[in-house]
Amino acid sequence: MDNRLKEKYIKLDKKNIWHPFTQMADWINDDPNKPLIIDKAKGVYLYDVDGRQYIDGISSLWVNILGHKNSLIDNAIREQITKVSHSTFLGLTHLPAIELSEKLLNILPKNLNKIFYSDNGSTAVEVALKMAYQYWQFKKEKRTMFLSLKNAYHGDTIGAVSVGGTELFHSRFRSLLFKSYFAMSPYCYRCKFRTKSIPFPLTAKNFKNHNFQVGCKGECIKQVDEILGKYSKKIAASIIEPLNQAASGMIVTPKGYLSEYAKLCKKYGVLLICDEVATGFGRTGKMFAVEHENVHPDFICLSKGITGGYLPLAVTATTNKIYNAFLGKYEEFKTFFHGHSYTANPLACAAANAVIDILKEDNILQKVDIIIKNLETELKELSSHIKIGNIRQCGVMVGIEIVEDKKTGKPYDCKLKMGAKICSRIRKQGIIIRNLGDTLVLFLPFIITKYEISKIIKAIKIELDNL
Repeated sequence: MDNRLKEKYIKLDKKNIWHPFTQMADWINDDPNKPLIIDKAKGVYLYDVDGRQYIDGISSLWVNILGHKNSLIDNAIREQITKVSHSTFLGLTHLPAIELSEKLLNILPKNLNKIFYSDNGSTAVEVALKMAYQYWQFKKEKRTMFLSLKNAYHGDTIGAVSVGGTELFHSRFRSLLFKSYFAMSPYCYRCKFRTKSIPFPLTAKNFKNHNFQVGCKGECIKQVDEILGKYSKKIAASIIEPLNQAASGMIVTPKGYLSEYAKLCKKYGVLLICDEVATGFGRTGKMFAVEHENVHPDFICLSKGITGGYLPLAVTATTNKIYNAFLGKYEEFKTFFHGHSYTANPLACAAANAVIDILKEDNILQKVDIIIKNLETELKELSSHIKIGNIRQCGVMVGIEIVEDKKTGKPYDCKLKMGAKICSRIRKQGIIIRNLGDTLVLFLPFIITKYEISKIIKAIKIELDNL
């Protein structure tokens, strides 16, 4: 693109647009690193308006699992456009949604029998929270609270934020939210240093206020037991991100934690919501993260990878037990009064049908297993670096936590923006990744090659060597 035309578009962006999770003062004033304008994409690569290619190392925010411009998904959407692109789902139905419901129920845990459609991860969680809340009303029990984990992230709508435990994202909105109980996050790397609760993000300043001496010794799951034991009759549901608290820096739970969490919910008669928006559809090496520990939740929330990054779509899957509680006479008003204009959009459902077909027919999970092993090998060599405190991997998802002092785990001063700087410099090597504070995040698509994985890790090492 002509430089003058590009400058025009950049100025218009800075003048008109408010970007998500972005400090706009930095965005507006950051002239040396002008915004990257994406023009097209193919496979694992994004291309800017000047024709430069970049490895999409975060799957375009964790959604593009099968690569850009996938011909089978493209064709499915094109074919659906010739029929109908949208109709309301209130009182009507259509074939793509019906077909998708059957495909989903065939691969989800067998206790899940009903599919409720919405349009993004936050709303999938909102649906589960409201269903659980209303369910207990029908059971004549006043259960108005929820249990979540510190460092949890379940979306940005008010209900999802109410069960969110990431202070950086959620603390400013506390007065707007319903109250929830929060148990300790299973943040094992930091647990080995500390006895007090860990703030997020951990900074050089608040690092000084914590006693980094003794690990939690299982306190994380003990707190879940204590809270459920004391307040179970007040709790409508417990919610968890199975295996990986992704948005808090890829905090991977220890083996057995998820199954124990589920057992405690069952023991105390509390409904279990598993938020698989980040982990679903093969990212952990299995179709769903709950399969690793044979967990059968009352709700599973899905989005992101469900359409391969093509269109917004979300699903809340639940049991017949929950569904049947809402059945009744019209005048009883037991209806679940919740919906969206674009619920079960036919184009999105067509894309999702194609994604599930590809995942099953192309033996994608076997290919993902190879990617996971290649990634493990590359990360093992990187883990000894003096500037890396901890590397956390869950399938194709990785968090690389950068620290000032490897021995003590002391983080850099947040004013230095070390994570953001590394991501910016790596971009010059043709790689796009993202940071969560000073944790570098990888979220790899299922078509990435061994060479491309190696290129990403080598680029990170080069920048760490230059710190």
